Amino acid sequence: MADRMPVLYLSHGAPPLADDVVWTRELADWAANLPRPKAILVVSAHWEEAPLTIGATTTVPLVYDFWGFPERYYRVTYPAPGAPELASTVERLLRGTATPVRHAPARGLDHGAYVPLVEMFPAADIPVLQVSMPSLDPTELFHLGRKLSPLRDEGVLVIGSGFFTHNLSAMRTGVDGPPPSWSAEFDQWGAEVLAAGDIDAVLDFENKAPAPSLAHPRTEHFAPLFVALGAQLAGPPPRTMIDGYWFGLAKRSLQLD
Repeated sequence: MADRMPVLYLSHGAPPLADDVVWTRELADWAANLPRPKAILVVSAHWEEAPLTIGATTTVPLVYDFWGFPERYYRVTYPAPGAPELASTVERLLRGTATPVRHAPARGLDHGAYVPLVEMFPAADIPVLQVSMPSLDPTELFHLGRKLSPLRDEGVLVIGSGFFTHNLSAMRTGVDGPPPSWSAEFDQWGAEVLAAGDIDAVLDFENKAPAPSLAHPRTEHFAPLFVALGAQLAGPPPRTMIDGYWFGLAKRSLQLD
């Protein structure tokens, strides 16, 4: 359908992303070429809670879920409107498939949601809703994306926010320079299997990808990709919109049309 919204998987960056003029421009340019969403639904690596939990729908606070950064990163604001109608639709879609749902009305947007949104939609004038990842199981998350896919026909931009490789204990200490081999090999493998449309290989990445336990000691930053793949429902292979590395971590970000 011509008016169906795409689905995004993006590498969201830490709060200092705001200081990276290249990456912030890449995010802004990407957003400028998207249809304007009626609302945004975010599944972030930084909210794991079962059953699936719907966040704030009226006043939407920010969750500064990081430590040890300069004070200015804790003063960032993003006063986006809530999305109560979207929350009701999500609940209807999931309860209709017997998927349990609960609410956390005080839970706002964590940095996996607001850090990229500040760069992509800086006016903060699009309603935003965040929901939790109820599991890290690839197949379960893929099917969750399937259940959420009708939102695309209602003008909702579904975003899975993670990081294409994510190993903070083994990342580079400087932003420049070649990436570690485990990051580069995983990134290249991911690019190839996604371009080939081999979704089964992506879902089985822990057995199929090179160095999976180094690229993702925990899988929560890759897991939002499974939701995005499920929400695509059908279409061409994902398109890489941003690539390269940040402190050695692959920042590959994808659009699924």
